Amino acid sequence: MNRNSKSSRGVGVTGFVVRLVGALVLVLVTYNPSGHSAWHWITEAIAQSQFGPVDLILLAVLLIGWAVFWIASWRALGVLGVVLVAVLIGALVWLLVDIGWINTESDSMLTWIMLVAVAVMLAIGVSWSHFWRRLTGQYNVEDIND
Repeated sequence: MNRNSKSSRGVGVTGFVVRLVGALVLVLVTYNPSGHSAWHWITEAIAQSQFGPVDLILLAVLLIGWAVFWIASWRALGVLGVVLVAVLIGALVWLLVDIGWINTESDSMLTWIMLVAVAVMLAIGVSWSHFWRRLTGQYNVEDIND
């Protein structure tokens, strides 16, 4: 294995931001309170008995995206890691509410906060193996077999 390859150096800020943007796109395209999401599109198509192949393709692409992000996050973080990251994100949101940077008076705002929190959790999850390798020098077994 070439230890100097780009993948062995880990993920930097840019790599994490790219993963975060990907997670945000996945989460917010799936559902958001604006009324413009796959959830709204597909449920409306079903309600009008117009569910078709385009709807199924969108649903399949989203399911693939969710499977990739969740499986990678779960494998990288494990149960304890998922709980710890969720606690950290929750504490950060609580801090931002306490200092007045986030207003939680509307249900819509709470939904947006939760959606962004899920995206951050997924981005951390898919980046964790790279962070771990950079911090400790240790490879995950899945990394070595690729």
